Formats: sequence, C-alpha cells, structure tokens
Amino acid sequence: KVIDRTALILDVFARHARTHEGRLQVELAQAEYLLPRLAGQWSHLERLGGGIGTRGPGESQIETDRRLINLRIHRMKQELEKVRRHRSQYRSRRFRNGVPVISLLGYTNAGKSSLLNAISSAEVLSRDQLFSTLDPVTRKVRLPSGKFALFTDTVGFIQKLPPTLIAAFRATLEEVQESNILLHVIDISHPNAAEQVEVVEAIIDGLGISNKPRILGMNKADLLDPDVSRSFIEDIGSSTAVLTSAVSGLGLGELLIAVEETVSELNLGSGVEPGKLLAIE
Repeated sequence: KVIDRTALILDVFARHARTHEGRLQVELAQAEYLLPRLAGQWSHLERLGGGIGTRGPGESQIETDRRLINLRIHRMKQELEKVRRHRSQYRSRRFRNGVPVISLLGYTNAGKSSLLNAISSAEVLSRDQLFSTLDPVTRKVRLPSGKFALFTDTVGFIQKLPPTLIAAFRATLEEVQESNILLHVIDISHPNAAEQVEVVEAIIDGLGISNKPRILGMNKADLLDPDVSRSFIEDIGSSTAVLTSAVSGLGLGELLIAVEETVSELNLGSGVEPGKLLAIE
C-alpha cells in the first residue's frame, strides 16, 4: 500500500488519539482528506460497466460514499463546535478572574509534555514519539511567588502541517490563540533545531499570534555541552530564552521566574491564589 505524507500523518494521529475529542478531530481531518479523492478509490469499478451516457456501478458508489462522508463530516463538526463553545466559556471565566494562561507549543517531540510534568508534578502522557499529545492538557503550576498560573500543553507542530489538520484542530488551536503567553519549547539537542524553530515560528505567524509575549524553553539542554547550548541561544538572539531539562531539572526555576516576570509585565498580577483558581477550574 502506497500512501502520501498527509495520509501517513493522519494515520499516526489516529493511533495516538485517546479521548473522544481527539478521535473526532482526527476522524474529521481524515474524512475531509478522503472526500476529494473518492474518484480514485473507485476507478476500478467505473471500468466494469457503463458506456457513454450511462452510469456505471463505480459512479453510483462514489455518490453514495460522498453523501455518507459529508453527513459524517457535518455531525463531527457539530460535536466539535459544542467542545469549542465549552472551552470558550471556560476561557471566559479564566479571563474574568485574571488567571494567567501559558501555552506550551513547539515542534513535535520537543519535550513539551515532559516539561509540563516537571514544573507541575503532574502526569501528562509523555513519550519519545511524534504527536503523543493531541488534546490540550491544562495543569496549574505554582509560580515562585507561591501563586498559580495555568499551563496548557498542545499538539506538536511539523513542517508543512496539512491544512485539514489545522481546520480539524480548531478547538485545540484556539487554546493557543487565547492564551496570554507562549512558551515555545525547543529541542536544542536535535540536529535540525534551527529549522524546527523556523517552522514553529511560521505557524505562529499563520495563526495570527506572533504579537503575544514569548518565552523560549531551550529543552533537553542536558544532552549538550553547555558552551554549545549558550552558542545556540546567541544564534537565536532572544532575550527570553532559558536553558531547561525536564530530566535533570536544569533551568526549571529560571523558567518559572521568566514566566512570572512576563505575567507582571502584562498587568495580570503575579498569578492567583490557590482557592480562587480551584473555584474556576
């Protein structure tokens, strides 16, 4: 069986979808990808019958499949719209209460989930594999002041992200768009780290969120010589880059300090009291 890059990516996403929302998003992307390709699926049947001016069995099957897929797409969009509205209401409560929200984003397998586990003492699924996180996962994290903020782990990005995935993951990507701060997690041990940074930055621009405050979490720094890590930061040219390691704990305190300083600059306060946060979770 020969499949193209998009079909392969969708297949990987389907294998990793564990929640109802995640499965819906992937199934929607698969259906929208398949719909314009139905004719090729049934070309062998079109040759079995039907001459000029007649309708072969292949054509009839295409029409049936197209109708069923369109119906399924409509229903999935309705379900995901309910999810989107629920998330929107939740975000409104956070906004009214001044809760700082930080979105972790980055190239796939950069270590976002591991980093969130390390700073929150939570058990977010983290694996050394592509696209292990499909659904946004939000955890409360204690800042150096003792107050809390919310950190949301999101789906990892890749080069040439299929448009069907971007559309299907609308509810997920809105979590990023509505957050206060972007924490761009970078695997600086990867040989193509610089190219991966460019890919993520291009997607950030495409989502219209390049104006949001950004902190760079230079992750997996334990795998590199310190001089090499510092050189990478100099090449990036960012004043908000922090060397981190979810494994060794390197830089986690500095990262949270950078987050709290950025929160203060946004006039969001320095986080919320634990009891207040629990009331809106």
